[in-house]
Amino acid sequence: MKPQFETGLTKMLGIEFPLLVAPMFLISNSSMVIAALEAGVTAAIPALNYRTDNALREAIREIRQQTDKSFGFNLIVNKSNPRYKKQLETLCELQVDFIITSLGSPATVIKRCKPLGIKVFCDVVNLEYAKKVEALGADALIAVGREAGGHCGPWPNKVLIPKLVKHCKIPVIAAGGVGKGAHIKELLELGAVGVSVGTIFIASAEAPVSKEYKQALVDYGAKDIVLSSKLSGSPLTVINTPYVQQIGTKASFLERLMKKHRWMRKYIKMLIAYRGMKKVEKAAFAATYQTVWCAGPSIEYVNKIRPLKEIVEQLVDEFFKT
Repeated sequence: MKPQFETGLTKMLGIEFPLLVAPMFLISNSSMVIAALEAGVTAAIPALNYRTDNALREAIREIRQQTDKSFGFNLIVNKSNPRYKKQLETLCELQVDFIITSLGSPATVIKRCKPLGIKVFCDVVNLEYAKKVEALGADALIAVGREAGGHCGPWPNKVLIPKLVKHCKIPVIAAGGVGKGAHIKELLELGAVGVSVGTIFIASAEAPVSKEYKQALVDYGAKDIVLSSKLSGSPLTVINTPYVQQIGTKASFLERLMKKHRWMRKYIKMLIAYRGMKKVEKAAFAATYQTVWCAGPSIEYVNKIRPLKEIVEQLVDEFFKT
């Protein structure tokens, strides 16, 4: 990392450039985090990427042995994550630098982390929820725009970010659509203090997914990204592979049942998410006909598989040349 660029995010986390390698289910790992920190940015991992508490602890220890720079974890903070409370206690005990909350109220996380000095960033997709987490004491908002990969929001960045910046007092981190340095500049000009970037790092050497998944990011483009409601109970962006075309992207029988019987919503949604994520997991790590690969439209800017540090350095170089 050469030039530095100071924003609220760089000052908050002590990093050189305002970029967060986003926590990606099944994909993010300690190797990716270490590479990101060495490149002068920060990174986070979904706690659910570790099946046991010992594995989660070992990952944190591994990162800490390599660096003392700031990194974090993502927590799913609703009942679909039965390991949430134990994960939170471990992250607090081992003093990670920040926690990103998703899919639920961050109240417990904020209350537990504030006395420890652990920052809490909250995923938000609209102003209403942003105001709620700000009132609870969140340190920053992660604005999940329509351009995001995986679970995306309903509003494009150019609409969502200015609205959050205008009506909220805490910093806003933009998530979605970053494939080159110019995109970072555009989002910072909208008022964001940093960017959360995921999709393009799936095609990194450090990512643990199959070579077929990585190559798909090279071979497909933005026009090949579709929104599927069949996999997790919520709209999810995936690559439109032949298998996705075969199964379709519209609501499944279970989803239609969920809408018809609202009292069953919680249980059916958990079943949909479990079945869908098992399908995504199988495709991520092995060549299979049933390829369901999560990604966002920024795959348009992926043209080869390379080390994560090299991807970061290109984004930074482009940013300063724009």
